[in-house]
Amino acid sequence: MNYLHRFLLALFIMALGIQADAQTTNDDFSVVDNYVKTLGSLDTLNMGTISYIVTKKFPNPKDKVRAIFDWIAYNINYDVKAGKNNDNEKTNTDLVLKSRKATAAGFAGLFQDMCSVVKIRCLTVDGYAKNTTEQITEKPDGLNHTWAVVQLGQSPDSWYYVDPTWGSGYSDDKKTKFTKAFNADYFFSDKTIFNFQHFPDNSAWMLGAGPKTESSFFSMPLVKNAAYEYQLGKFAPENGFIKTKLSKPVSFSVKINSSSAIEIVSLEMGENKKKKTKTVDFTFTGGVISFSHKFDMEDTYPLTLLVNNKPLLGYLVEVSE
Repeated sequence: MNYLHRFLLALFIMALGIQADAQTTNDDFSVVDNYVKTLGSLDTLNMGTISYIVTKKFPNPKDKVRAIFDWIAYNINYDVKAGKNNDNEKTNTDLVLKSRKATAAGFAGLFQDMCSVVKIRCLTVDGYAKNTTEQITEKPDGLNHTWAVVQLGQSPDSWYYVDPTWGSGYSDDKKTKFTKAFNADYFFSDKTIFNFQHFPDNSAWMLGAGPKTESSFFSMPLVKNAAYEYQLGKFAPENGFIKTKLSKPVSFSVKINSSSAIEIVSLEMGENKKKKTKTVDFTFTGGVISFSHKFDMEDTYPLTLLVNNKPLLGYLVEVSE
């Protein structure tokens, strides 16, 4: 091979490397996601072998972590029976793989173990998560959720959030049914929004800005999944429990991505057969949705703010005469 051919080959290999790095930098995980989907359940293999198989094609650590997140999200279900009983004890990884279901602690524990196999530092974090608007005024008796933090470098910014439970799907408010639904927002999540939804038992594992105390966390509105799509920022009311009078206007404002196309803003009020939805007149200026609303239904009930029919924030409203 002459010098020119060797030079051109080197340039080609370099270009491939740059392209691969660019893919990781832009967080395009489609190659990883599609590959893991092709693997299936791997239900005859142990945890170590599964970890090797799902990650072996990806030399980049971030891609390896994504592959592990994917496989768990595709193949493990939330144990609604244990969740309904507020049982969040860590389950042996072998039992999780055998039953293919787990509590949040089981999800996070499996994720940690699989990361450890491929030499990636990962720790589990116990804490709180709000699941319903009732928890705005009634804090759970004990810690009720577990997630993970992953370290990919030496600086403080090299720690990332992963919630493998919420990445795999969601359950209804009463935890009677689990719906499988892959959600990539809970992989290396936006730290501020994640902190709106999670509060660690150890403050050392709050990465970035967030509520300072348990009471301030629980007093906040319920921040829902559309927060990631719209890049939720500041919002008002800041307190999740709204006490107001009939026909007295309540002002709402929500900071989101200013490039978002907002077609409809609405309020979903009440529950079960009493649930109704009303569209509201709003302004959208400088990335801030603003409107006011007069409540005409006297009672205490959940309220959900929807943007383009997607749930963004949840409140508990007490309306009196």
